[in-house]
Amino acid sequence: MGFARKEYEFLSEIGLSSRNLGCYVDGTWKANGPVVTSLNPANNQAIAEVVEGSVEDYEEGMRACSEAAKTWMQVPSPKRGDIVRQIGDALRTKLQQLGRLVSLEMGKILPEGIGEVQEIIDMCDFSVGLSRQLNGSVIPSERPNHAMLEMWNPLGVVGVITAFNFPCAVLGWNACIALVCGNCVVWKGAPTTPLITIAMTRLVAGVLEKNNLPPAIFTSFCGGADIGQAIAKDTRISLVSFTGSSKVGQMVQQTVNQRFGKCLLELSGNNAIIVMDDADIQLAVRSVLFAAVGTAGQRCTTCRRLLLHESIYQIALDQLLDVYKQVKIGNPLEKGTLLGPLHTSESRKSFEKGIEIIKSQGGKILIGGSVIESEGNFVQPTIVEISPNTDVVKEELFAPVLYVMKFQTLQEAVEINNSVPQGLSSSIFTRKPEIIFKWIGPLGSDCGIVNVNIPTNGAEIGGAFGGEKATGGGREAGSDSWKQYMRRSTCTINYGNELPLAQGINFG
Repeated sequence: MGFARKEYEFLSEIGLSSRNLGCYVDGTWKANGPVVTSLNPANNQAIAEVVEGSVEDYEEGMRACSEAAKTWMQVPSPKRGDIVRQIGDALRTKLQQLGRLVSLEMGKILPEGIGEVQEIIDMCDFSVGLSRQLNGSVIPSERPNHAMLEMWNPLGVVGVITAFNFPCAVLGWNACIALVCGNCVVWKGAPTTPLITIAMTRLVAGVLEKNNLPPAIFTSFCGGADIGQAIAKDTRISLVSFTGSSKVGQMVQQTVNQRFGKCLLELSGNNAIIVMDDADIQLAVRSVLFAAVGTAGQRCTTCRRLLLHESIYQIALDQLLDVYKQVKIGNPLEKGTLLGPLHTSESRKSFEKGIEIIKSQGGKILIGGSVIESEGNFVQPTIVEISPNTDVVKEELFAPVLYVMKFQTLQEAVEINNSVPQGLSSSIFTRKPEIIFKWIGPLGSDCGIVNVNIPTNGAEIGGAFGGEKATGGGREAGSDSWKQYMRRSTCTINYGNELPLAQGINFG
């Protein structure tokens, strides 16, 4: 077990050991499921063992969580906001350690790992302010001596199922808002990043304990599909937030819909950057590099398609190929590394299979295209020249593979952008206002995130994050995303002595 290594000493500072129980149920760490080993994707060596939860553990946790919800929803929202503020402060004290753990267990480079934890801190700050702004409308009534208004109340329990690529940030998007809205949270972390799930839970649990609050306000499970299915089927969970593939997300949605629950989906992306003939090419190339290579191409917002205007196609492509040759590949914890490993050995196999399919459909490998022989899951960053009409371009290959293609007009570029099933993120590089406003308008990009002169990835928490079509339609983080975590009641109050009816109806 690698836990004894000197470079792993920091793990004990965030409550981890060589063997960890993977369920936090009503204030107690327990687990009755199988034992799994967390692996370092840079060398596929063991970090530590985790005992996963069972369905029985889940049932015990949900009973306690349902009871805690009755208490938590009655706490005034500004007081709930103060608890989330304390969670943010606790995260600040362990920012470096948690960020290092994200890098170690997931495989993203250290600046991205620290940035992921910082994103939760930012969400805590955002949610503290939000806790005093959960406002409803006061609506004019057509009837005399009547008042009409909206009331927003907690849902009760929110289930959060997160993916390996952002093993804790997406929890932050959901949990911070869910908590200030008065909901209890049940979290199932990704099966391949259990140490992050445990470390994050320990931090949140410490804040609840310090404030003498019911520990079941926050419940977490390390486990597999059986726990996820239990969350999807559970009528006690009013809202299920799921992050993952479109295929699995569709199954989750069908299960939740069968019981008339609410679903918030963040699914696959197939994101394009368009570079117009008037664009700042150097700015575009820098943006594409981060968007396509960052997180080893394992962000849902990763740029997978690059559309270059025919007049600047070769010059932009040549500059991009030059910077690709300079990408440092290696240990994500080492300074200067830009590209770490894929998360699992299965991911590396999917990359190899994807390259075979690309070649079979006429794709021309311009750079990369191979795995790197090593103990870890490293692959070469890859650029492929290919037609936008090929089947493989319509699919999401979760790896640093960028499809490059040529276009002549803005309309053609927009059509290519919108031609895939997914609709998460998109960006255009141009200086012309008329192009910018066409791009963000009704006949422009059909995505949930529509950028100009920045990458497709790296979204700020202040805006609503999510996409359209096969991306699922959900919105998390900023703007008015909080409304999904509450139930709205329209309340009409008659404070007079008469009973006038709406629409002027006279009933006897």
